[in-house]
Amino acid sequence: MMTHTLLLYCLVFLLPTESCRALCQAASKNKDKVSARPHGVCDGVCVDNSRCTQPCPPDTQGNMGFSCRQKKWHKITDTCRTLTAFNIFEADLYLVRPFGGLVEVDQYARKPETITEMLMQKCPRDFSCVIRKIQQSPRIPGNIAVIVQILHNISTALLTDVDEAKMWSYSIMANHILNSKSISNWTFIPDRNSSCVLLHSINSFARKLFINKHPIDISDVFIHTMGTIISRDNTGKNFTFSMRMNDTSNEVIGRVLISRDELRKVPSPTQVVSIAFPTLGAILEASLLENVTVNGLVLSVILPKELKRISLIFEKISKSEERKTQCVGWHSLESRWDQQACQMIQENSQQAVCKCRPSELFTSFSILMSPHTLESPILIYITYIGLGISVCSLILCLSIEALVWGQVTKTEITYLRHVCIANVAATLLMADVWFIVASFLSGPMTHHNGCVAATFFVHFFYLSVFFWMLAKALLILYGILIVFHTLPKSVLVASLFSVGYGCPLVIAVVTVAVTEPGKGYLRPEACWLNWDMTKALLAFVVPALAIVAVNLITVTLVIVKTQRAAIGSSMFQEVRAIVRISKNIAILTPLLGLTWGFGIATVINDRSLAFHVIFSLLNALQGFFILVFGTILDPKIREALKVRVTSAKRISRISENLSSDFFGHPTKGPS
Repeated sequence: MMTHTLLLYCLVFLLPTESCRALCQAASKNKDKVSARPHGVCDGVCVDNSRCTQPCPPDTQGNMGFSCRQKKWHKITDTCRTLTAFNIFEADLYLVRPFGGLVEVDQYARKPETITEMLMQKCPRDFSCVIRKIQQSPRIPGNIAVIVQILHNISTALLTDVDEAKMWSYSIMANHILNSKSISNWTFIPDRNSSCVLLHSINSFARKLFINKHPIDISDVFIHTMGTIISRDNTGKNFTFSMRMNDTSNEVIGRVLISRDELRKVPSPTQVVSIAFPTLGAILEASLLENVTVNGLVLSVILPKELKRISLIFEKISKSEERKTQCVGWHSLESRWDQQACQMIQENSQQAVCKCRPSELFTSFSILMSPHTLESPILIYITYIGLGISVCSLILCLSIEALVWGQVTKTEITYLRHVCIANVAATLLMADVWFIVASFLSGPMTHHNGCVAATFFVHFFYLSVFFWMLAKALLILYGILIVFHTLPKSVLVASLFSVGYGCPLVIAVVTVAVTEPGKGYLRPEACWLNWDMTKALLAFVVPALAIVAVNLITVTLVIVKTQRAAIGSSMFQEVRAIVRISKNIAILTPLLGLTWGFGIATVINDRSLAFHVIFSLLNALQGFFILVFGTILDPKIREALKVRVTSAKRISRISENLSSDFFGHPTKGPS
């Protein structure tokens, strides 16, 4: 029948005989026997970055695009297809152009129709007139694109309720191109958004599904749809999916959980639908060329608008404890995985528990696994050994300051200088302590509020270190202007504390207030400021590096100004104090700036072990740097320590003499 129709079409439109014969042969052959054209068949010399186009194998339509890389031709696009408007229907008496093109139907009908309208006319109840042809078609890139477009057209054209029969047929068509054997072919479809269109079309079609009284359970190998009616009287609802990831018998489980508290928000009985895809994550990765790996089922959830929170349990495909795991939602407008939609609640080597917020933007959810391992035993050893040294150094630094405080703070400028040094050491000590606390809270098992608190204090105290360094720089500028005597010491101290603690507190509070409501304050894998979603880390990096720049400019200004002060002048003693502060800043500021410069490098290139090692080493030893360059190398402190040690020895000697006089000298016995 198909051949006769094509011959009639040729006669009516006066097509050449050879073209008709070729067209009829293409329509009647078995498309399952189509073989892929081998790679590297372009004519001519392969020059890097050059491209060429080749026709598809016989009995298929379309072409293949190749690109030359490293002196070899590599296929980059493929539109080869066997499915056409002529052969997609079971018994086709009509001729239509695919995807909305208009053409007159046979020699009698004059009504223009699209392929979607034709489908609705021939088999409106269940789309059965195209299922067998689609199932028999090879899963080559062009056919995949054709089926995606058909599914999209159907989901767009249907405005009425979708019954179980339509959903069953729709799932069969989708299942054919979701097959694990088709994943590699998605890479060659020219339209990179085809997989996104497929996901959106399925979700849109399922949103129109009408559930009467009985639950719906439509299960296929690569797509599983479940739907039911819920009400506020239910104690809770869950959907459990168990699906194979490939042709093996290994199954992966995914669960959708709706709590009783959420169900109470539903004003009247309504329906919920959930769909599970075992291979769609890999298809999205292949077609979009994303550098992420979906490590569980992709679960779509269609809920009434009153339900704002659901829990999802994903069994991991790759059960590795060394890889970062993130709970994510698919952003339907931006076609990407987004961490903002979900929050990790609990994780182990077998599964991850996520709490997600479904909306019009976020309907599909899954878990991602980083393609590389970020943790290293070297980093762990360096971090904790270095932090131990840093904490001990800072305690020693504060002890020395307390010991010599009376001797080194006799003038106003030296007093203010040592106030700054003591607070730099104290804030860094507190930052290190909270860093250790945060490291124990980090990971998916942590309590979220505890992690937020730890991150807040780490952020605040690390910022305070830099702002106290800024306070020292402002002290220098103030000293150069020689106006110390014009303000009371209490006012100057209050100003330093306002800079050292007030500014960091404002930044830290604003950061958590702006980003935490949207769950963008924390990193998914650690108690520290988020980078990927909200760039909250900039609230630390930008002020810190700005202070580094200001301090270096200040030191340069001091060098220029102090050259004018002559030895023996009235300014000389104060200038010497200012120079000592400047030397301290000149050494510590680059060290702190270099440390967090490498911190930025680890964010930009988180695969570089070298950057992580250098950052961990410098960050962990900051306390040691402050002890050495801020305290021990200060000649005034060394002199004061020498005096205290000498005094202590003198007191000890006097104490021994008094003890000897009190108890008497031992006498010798008779010889």
